[in-house]
Amino acid sequence: MVYRISKPDKKIKGTVYLSASKSESNRVLLVQALSTQRFRTTNLADAQDTQILAEILKNETSAEQNNALNKLNIEVSYYTGAGATTMRFLTAFFASRPGKRILSGSPRMNERPVKPMVDTLNKLGAKILFPEKKGYPPLWIAGHEMEGGEIDIDASVSSQFITALLLVAPTLKKGLKMQLNGRVVSRSYIMMTLKVLEHFGIKYKWENNIISIDHQEYQGWDYHIEADWSSASYWYEMVALSDEAELRIKGLRRKSIQGDSVVADLYRFFGVNTEYQEDGIILTKTNYRPDNFGFDFSDYPDIAQTAAVTAAALKIPMQLNGLHTLRIKETDRIQALQNELKKIGVNANVSEEASIEINFAEGKAENENKIDSDIEFETYSDHRMAMAFAPLALIYPEIRIKDPSVIKKSYPDYWSDMKALGFEIKEEE
Repeated sequence: MVYRISKPDKKIKGTVYLSASKSESNRVLLVQALSTQRFRTTNLADAQDTQILAEILKNETSAEQNNALNKLNIEVSYYTGAGATTMRFLTAFFASRPGKRILSGSPRMNERPVKPMVDTLNKLGAKILFPEKKGYPPLWIAGHEMEGGEIDIDASVSSQFITALLLVAPTLKKGLKMQLNGRVVSRSYIMMTLKVLEHFGIKYKWENNIISIDHQEYQGWDYHIEADWSSASYWYEMVALSDEAELRIKGLRRKSIQGDSVVADLYRFFGVNTEYQEDGIILTKTNYRPDNFGFDFSDYPDIAQTAAVTAAALKIPMQLNGLHTLRIKETDRIQALQNELKKIGVNANVSEEASIEINFAEGKAENENKIDSDIEFETYSDHRMAMAFAPLALIYPEIRIKDPSVIKKSYPDYWSDMKALGFEIKEEE
């Protein structure tokens, strides 16, 4: 399927009721499954990843089913889809509770590494095997209550490994003292996890590269999940690319535990002003435009694609650093960006340090005059590719997005929200 997208008036005016944060939701779901106390969660994300995780945990926390399966020594198989947090959080969760499970994901998920986390869990006494390719899903897990203790883990691959371990840490008899080795990536997501734990009464220490959590009880305190700042980035992009804009986005807070709230500061350099209100934010355009710009996305990898497309469309030279984790996301996002930006005449140069440089030697994109107005963008089964390139309908008369349903992974209402703001979206096979 392909969507044809256009925006005749090039204006962004209206109100968006943004989807809830998938990252927060998935963390709170794990706490709920690990806690002996009940609490109420409001505004849970409707993202596909979250719904799959919620369903699996609902099945697992059924006492009758668990007791029956454990007595019969039956293996239970679960399919996690394309969700990396779903796969990785469940790996630690299942390793720490009795029973045998098999976890498998989508073809791409089964190509994404999990060895550092599995090695660490096995050192803690878990029994996790790779039935197919070593270091990658599917996983065979024979879970039991783990003691905990002191461990070290490679922190340069994924913060999700660390988060998965932190979520189960309070339930371990000896707690967890974790040494983070190497360059710590996506630090803001680790901080999000610790803030969630803190909300539920868990005390921790993070000194130098060591995180310590003693054995503690999760407290059953109600939790309201904030709107998703990662999803907000696409609306920031639309405001930046529009001729006029006054956009209200509901549900976002100035003091957010989501690292991607940095998008408000980042997009000042793309001419977008953020005004905070009690129930959200208002975005308007400014005339600010830098001669060039650089930013390190090590802690904010999920907004790198949005920023790259924005800079390319506005012809602002930009250096995007800290992109090394993008190679092992839903697709190789660095290669995908290179491929698709070429379609609008932009060469994105990639360095060995996983940086992307976008330059305009003569102040305009290479081959700009040769660009076909009917541009079709591949999405590579990656929700963020679809959502980052869709706003280009504000620059070109019409664009086409292939496989538009991929947005269900994190922001199922994205297309309907665009339509509500005046985008024309037509479906074709």
